[in-house]
Amino acid sequence: MTNHEIKIAFQEYNSVAELSTADQQLCAEAVGAMKNSHSPYSKFSVGAALRLKSGKIIQGSNQENVAYPSGLCAERVALFYWGANHPDDPIESMAVTAHTEEFELKKPVTSCGSCLQVLAECEKMQQLPVKVILFTGKSPVWVANGIESFLPFLFFEDRLS
Repeated sequence: MTNHEIKIAFQEYNSVAELSTADQQLCAEAVGAMKNSHSPYSKFSVGAALRLKSGKIIQGSNQENVAYPSGLCAERVALFYWGANHPDDPIESMAVTAHTEEFELKKPVTSCGSCLQVLAECEKMQQLPVKVILFTGKSPVWVANGIESFLPFLFFEDRLS
Protein backbone atom coordinates (compact mmCIF):
# COMPACT_ATOMS: atom_id res chain seq x y z
CA MET A 1 0.00 0.00 0.00
CA THR A 2 1.11 3.55 -0.76
CA ASN A 3 -0.31 6.62 0.94
CA HIS A 4 -0.75 9.73 -1.17
CA GLU A 5 -1.54 13.28 -0.17
CA ILE A 6 -3.01 16.00 -2.33
CA LYS A 7 -2.41 19.63 -1.50
CA ILE A 8 -4.22 22.54 -3.05
CA ALA A 9 -2.95 26.07 -3.24
CA PHE A 10 -4.97 29.26 -3.33
CA GLN A 11 -4.76 32.77 -1.95
CA GLU A 12 -7.48 34.31 0.19
CA TYR A 13 -8.10 38.05 0.18
CA ASN A 14 -10.47 39.92 2.49
CA SER A 15 -12.21 41.67 -0.39
CA VAL A 16 -12.08 42.38 -4.11
CA ALA A 17 -10.51 45.77 -3.24
CA GLU A 18 -7.25 43.95 -2.39
CA LEU A 19 -6.91 42.58 -5.94
CA SER A 20 -5.08 44.21 -8.83
CA THR A 21 -7.01 46.78 -10.85
CA ALA A 22 -7.36 44.32 -13.74
CA ASP A 23 -8.76 41.62 -11.45
CA GLN A 24 -11.14 44.11 -9.81
CA GLN A 25 -12.42 45.02 -13.28
CA LEU A 26 -12.89 41.34 -14.15
CA CYS A 27 -14.87 40.84 -10.93
CA ALA A 28 -17.06 43.81 -11.84
CA GLU A 29 -17.70 42.17 -15.22
CA ALA A 30 -18.76 38.95 -13.45
CA VAL A 31 -21.19 40.96 -11.31
CA GLY A 32 -22.51 42.58 -14.49
CA ALA A 33 -22.92 39.18 -16.14
CA MET A 34 -24.91 37.96 -13.15
CA LYS A 35 -27.61 40.52 -14.01
CA ASN A 36 -28.45 38.43 -17.11
CA SER A 37 -28.94 35.26 -15.06
CA HIS A 38 -32.16 33.41 -15.78
CA SER A 39 -32.68 31.64 -12.46
CA PRO A 40 -36.39 31.76 -11.58
CA TYR A 41 -36.38 28.24 -10.11
CA SER A 42 -33.32 28.22 -7.85
CA LYS A 43 -33.26 32.00 -7.31
CA PHE A 44 -29.47 31.57 -7.30
CA SER A 45 -27.80 33.92 -9.79
CA VAL A 46 -24.28 33.25 -11.02
CA GLY A 47 -22.06 35.41 -13.22
CA ALA A 48 -18.74 34.58 -14.84
CA ALA A 49 -16.28 36.71 -16.77
CA LEU A 50 -13.23 35.60 -18.76
CA ARG A 51 -10.31 37.88 -19.59
CA LEU A 52 -8.54 36.79 -22.76
CA LYS A 53 -4.91 37.47 -23.61
CA SER A 54 -6.05 40.18 -26.07
CA GLY A 55 -7.81 41.95 -23.19
CA LYS A 56 -11.29 41.03 -24.47
CA ILE A 57 -13.80 40.17 -21.74
CA ILE A 58 -16.41 37.43 -22.22
CA GLN A 59 -19.38 37.15 -19.88
CA GLY A 60 -21.65 34.25 -19.00
CA SER A 61 -24.56 33.80 -16.62
CA ASN A 62 -26.47 30.76 -15.46
CA GLN A 63 -29.48 29.92 -17.60
CA GLU A 64 -32.12 27.71 -16.01
CA ASN A 65 -34.96 25.93 -17.75
CA VAL A 66 -38.16 24.42 -16.44
CA ALA A 67 -36.81 21.10 -17.78
CA TYR A 68 -34.07 21.21 -15.13
CA PRO A 69 -31.25 19.35 -16.89
CA SER A 70 -31.60 21.70 -19.86
CA GLY A 71 -30.05 24.69 -18.08
CA LEU A 72 -26.38 25.63 -18.06
CA CYS A 73 -23.99 27.14 -15.52
CA ALA A 74 -22.48 30.60 -16.02
CA GLU A 75 -18.95 29.23 -16.31
CA ARG A 76 -19.82 26.87 -19.16
CA VAL A 77 -21.86 29.54 -20.95
CA ALA A 78 -18.73 31.74 -21.01
CA LEU A 79 -16.27 28.90 -21.71
CA PHE A 80 -18.28 27.45 -24.59
CA TYR A 81 -18.70 30.94 -26.08
CA TRP A 82 -14.91 31.32 -25.88
CA GLY A 83 -14.34 27.96 -27.56
CA ALA A 84 -16.80 28.73 -30.35
CA ASN A 85 -15.62 32.28 -31.02
CA HIS A 86 -12.11 32.92 -29.66
CA PRO A 87 -10.19 29.63 -29.33
CA ASP A 88 -6.94 31.26 -30.54
CA ASP A 89 -7.09 33.98 -27.87
CA PRO A 90 -6.06 32.23 -24.62
CA ILE A 91 -8.03 32.68 -21.41
CA GLU A 92 -5.88 34.36 -18.76
CA SER A 93 -8.38 34.72 -15.90
CA MET A 94 -11.91 33.80 -14.92
CA ALA A 95 -13.96 35.48 -12.18
CA VAL A 96 -17.09 33.83 -10.80
CA THR A 97 -19.63 35.31 -8.39
CA ALA A 98 -23.09 34.40 -7.12
CA HIS A 99 -26.00 35.96 -5.28
CA THR A 100 -29.34 34.91 -3.83
CA GLU A 101 -31.99 36.73 -1.86
CA GLU A 102 -32.81 33.46 -0.06
CA PHE A 103 -29.80 33.46 2.31
CA GLU A 104 -26.43 35.13 2.88
CA LEU A 105 -23.44 33.73 1.00
CA LYS A 106 -20.58 33.83 3.52
CA LYS A 107 -17.89 32.22 1.36
CA PRO A 108 -17.12 32.06 -2.33
CA VAL A 109 -19.18 29.65 -4.38
CA THR A 110 -17.04 27.09 -6.18
CA SER A 111 -17.79 25.89 -9.67
CA CYS A 112 -19.53 22.53 -10.10
CA GLY A 113 -17.61 19.47 -11.25
CA SER A 114 -18.89 19.75 -14.83
CA CYS A 115 -17.69 23.35 -15.09
CA LEU A 116 -14.33 22.44 -13.57
CA GLN A 117 -13.87 19.63 -16.10
CA VAL A 118 -14.75 21.96 -18.99
CA LEU A 119 -12.25 24.52 -17.68
CA ALA A 120 -9.65 21.76 -17.44
CA GLU A 121 -10.25 20.93 -21.10
CA CYS A 122 -9.87 24.63 -22.01
CA GLU A 123 -6.56 24.77 -20.12
CA LYS A 124 -5.41 21.67 -21.97
CA MET A 125 -6.44 23.11 -25.35
CA GLN A 126 -4.55 26.34 -24.77
CA GLN A 127 -1.72 24.68 -22.82
CA LEU A 128 -1.86 27.42 -20.18
CA PRO A 129 -3.40 27.55 -16.70
CA VAL A 130 -6.27 29.94 -16.00
CA LYS A 131 -6.29 32.14 -12.92
CA VAL A 132 -9.63 31.53 -11.16
CA ILE A 133 -11.13 34.20 -8.88
CA LEU A 134 -14.12 33.21 -6.75
CA PHE A 135 -16.06 35.76 -4.67
CA THR A 136 -19.48 36.86 -3.50
CA GLY A 137 -20.70 40.18 -2.10
CA LYS A 138 -19.26 40.06 1.42
CA SER A 139 -17.18 36.90 1.32
CA PRO A 140 -13.44 36.52 1.18
CA VAL A 141 -11.97 36.18 -2.31
CA TRP A 142 -10.25 32.95 -3.35
CA VAL A 143 -7.69 33.02 -6.15
CA ALA A 144 -6.03 29.95 -7.62
CA ASN A 145 -3.70 29.55 -10.57
CA GLY A 146 -5.00 26.65 -12.59
CA ILE A 147 -7.85 24.26 -12.25
CA GLU A 148 -5.99 21.49 -10.42
CA SER A 149 -6.43 23.38 -7.14
CA PHE A 150 -10.17 22.80 -7.44
CA LEU A 151 -10.25 19.47 -9.29
CA PRO A 152 -7.09 17.49 -8.53
CA PHE A 153 -8.28 14.33 -10.30
CA LEU A 154 -8.99 15.68 -13.77
CA PHE A 155 -10.42 13.25 -16.29
CA PHE A 156 -8.13 12.96 -19.28
CA GLU A 157 -7.51 9.97 -21.46
CA ASP A 158 -4.94 10.82 -24.10
CA ARG A 159 -5.98 7.91 -26.30
CA LEU A 160 -9.38 9.58 -26.81
CA SER A 161 -7.82 12.52 -28.65
